[in-house]
Amino acid sequence: MILHRYFAKRFVMTFIGVFAVFFLIMFFIEMVEQLRRYARVNASFGDVVSLTLLTVPQGIYRILPLITILAAITMFLGLARSSELVVTRAAGRSGLTALTAPLLVALAFGILTVAIFNPIVAATSRQYEARVGTLIGNNSVLLLGSSGLWLRQGSAIGQTVIRAKSANLDGTTLTGVTFTSFADGLGPTRRIEAVRAQLDVGTWTLQDAKSWPIGAGVNAEANATRHATLNIPSTLTATQIRDSFGTPSSIPIWELPAFIARLQTAGFSAQRHKVWFQMELALPVFLVAMVMIGATFTMRHQRSGRTGLMVLIAVLLSFGLYFIRNFAQILGENGQLPAALAAWAPPLAAIGLSLGMLLHQEDG
Repeated sequence: MILHRYFAKRFVMTFIGVFAVFFLIMFFIEMVEQLRRYARVNASFGDVVSLTLLTVPQGIYRILPLITILAAITMFLGLARSSELVVTRAAGRSGLTALTAPLLVALAFGILTVAIFNPIVAATSRQYEARVGTLIGNNSVLLLGSSGLWLRQGSAIGQTVIRAKSANLDGTTLTGVTFTSFADGLGPTRRIEAVRAQLDVGTWTLQDAKSWPIGAGVNAEANATRHATLNIPSTLTATQIRDSFGTPSSIPIWELPAFIARLQTAGFSAQRHKVWFQMELALPVFLVAMVMIGATFTMRHQRSGRTGLMVLIAVLLSFGLYFIRNFAQILGENGQLPAALAAWAPPLAAIGLSLGMLLHQEDG
């Protein structure tokens, strides 16, 4: 037990050190990128720093497997350099026994990452999008709620809030739709209900619509009008509506199942979000696979030689596994693979192959 605690502590300290190095590197890289991107909108230095701090968690989250493999390689190289692995084996402990504590720590890190760090990344991503929208003046927003699909479009004279019961896959055809117009400083000015709304270039085309004027001293029902077809100017495009969904990473994993259900109810495809949900659940296992790959090529005495080559092979294999995982994710999002298979197959296959190589090294 004491030996397991020692190896676990070594891995935790190494992981924190590698994490801190990458955090600083990504912070300065992102700061340069934000300065370049928002120099034309006269963003202050404080805005740039806050935007950088909001983007760094997402960047760190993406490269967490790389941090894990580097931490594993660094730790096992240190143990080999100090001959601690040799002493461990001489004491009757196998290499797989010494690997137990780092694997459990990696699994715990993965679970904590998904349970705690994932919602933090989602919150900072949404905050970043909101701050960017404020800087560049983007007034087009979409929201999926339990009561249906919500859109907002802005213009120089005011805002229009759109609610629909359902929509087609790209959000350009809405059914059971309500338009509520707001004038700057005056509040709501008009309400329109329509059976169907079609987004064309620069306009919404409403079918079977009824319009009520809203204002002080106005009898809305008495002045209501019906229209077989009604055109309303729009600043939205199909691309903006699709982009307004954001990435699945901007949704906390605890809210993702409910969001997927609302997405399907509204008529949109939720395949990309289903795959992302499974990928997040499989992340702890993927980190375990990274540690096992690092251990396979570095849990050896340095007198055996070719240490640099072994480290290079481990890093290349980890990048290869990361590429295969991303490729499987794309296949899953396109519907060519089931979501669970796309998420779980790469890490489980990597664990199986690494375990086979470790057993071969231990027992010949």
